[in-house]
Amino acid sequence: MAASPPTVSVVIPCLDDAELLAGALASLARQTRAPLEVVVVDNGSTDGSARVAKEAGALVVTEPVRGIPAAAAAGYDAAAGDIIARCDADCVLPPDWIEKLQAAFAADPALSALSGPGRFRGFPRPLARAVDRLYLGSYYLAMGAALAHRPLFASNLALRRTVWEQVRSEVHRADPEQHDDVCLSFHLGQRFRCAYRSDLAVAMDSRAVLGAANLRRRFRRAFHTLRVHWRDGGQPWVRWQLRLAGGRAPAGPAGYGSGAA
Repeated sequence: MAASPPTVSVVIPCLDDAELLAGALASLARQTRAPLEVVVVDNGSTDGSARVAKEAGALVVTEPVRGIPAAAAAGYDAAAGDIIARCDADCVLPPDWIEKLQAAFAADPALSALSGPGRFRGFPRPLARAVDRLYLGSYYLAMGAALAHRPLFASNLALRRTVWEQVRSEVHRADPEQHDDVCLSFHLGQRFRCAYRSDLAVAMDSRAVLGAANLRRRFRRAFHTLRVHWRDGGQPWVRWQLRLAGGRAPAGPAGYGSGAA
């Protein structure tokens, strides 16, 4: 008798994104394999986001500490599934997203985390392809060099709940200026086996790349995230030494060992 596929909880941090959230929730309702639950973390919305989530059947968790790191961590803490999947309120998930996640983790018991790319919507196709490559290509290149492995991507990632339970006290959940996916990558990538699949793409709203102030904020947070982890012992030269030596780092904030695919 074949084993049942792992259950999947989907976590969506949300702040005043009711309209976009409705689209994300609708795409989750169209999945070929239904998630065990959808956890929407309301981070202080005033626009009816919580109401939209409840009407769609999602579990709403309130996180009073502002910032995506706190909201994402609260959702991971609340998740009951074997696998915790994460997307953003502006994402539209392909109908086989949950099915692919289940298949990947079922096929590889050693797999701890999995991530895939995003595709910006709202641009003409040739421009969208160029923006995808420039924005996400730069992210993977720069953060990959800093981490000594490919980073996870917040709009499209999944990890085992048992793995989250091992690092939940280490991530910088109270720091709103952290990029939570980069922080998670620091704490996972060299202690657990992580993977990337290019066919696991999700659609995202183009707002992430619109506006100089928005881009400046993202770059500022990126450098802040790197500085905090480098101060704690995760400098690139240390990580690359461990990676090239085939070693793994010990647990703890100063230990960032190599296992990313």
